[in-house]
Amino acid sequence: MSTRERGDQDFEARVRESFAKQGLMDTLGASIARVLPGAVEIVLPASPAVSQQHGFVHAGAVASIADSAAGYAALSLMPSGAGVLTTEFKINLVAPAFGDRIVARGRVVKAGRTLTLAQTEVFAERDGQEKLVALLTATLMAIEGRAGVSD
Repeated sequence: MSTRERGDQDFEARVRESFAKQGLMDTLGASIARVLPGAVEIVLPASPAVSQQHGFVHAGAVASIADSAAGYAALSLMPSGAGVLTTEFKINLVAPAFGDRIVARGRVVKAGRTLTLAQTEVFAERDGQEKLVALLTATLMAIEGRAGVSD
């Protein structure tokens, strides 16, 4: 069931407001570029602050934006008042994350009442070209009626 069927017409505002509360995304310098029902894009500018010793964007930063993109894609389909928590994820790092910016495109594969399966493709952009650098698969849980867990 989509957000629109559940009556949540403000999913984009809810996703953006929740994202703004994340200290880690602020620390990394990441931002949300796009929010659609079941899909979220997060952008991370490459900089020395998020790099590892060889000058590539650190896998921890890549995994963080990939996880958040999957989580917010899932949240966009959840009812108002629900929170989302990642229960597990697996990430394949397929190439060094080297470019001007890193783009994580999360999308829902299957949304359920309690569990949602999502995937995020992560690309390094350089000189207008994109290269796949990581693929994340995540299981996310809708949390309702629990104090302190509402997005």
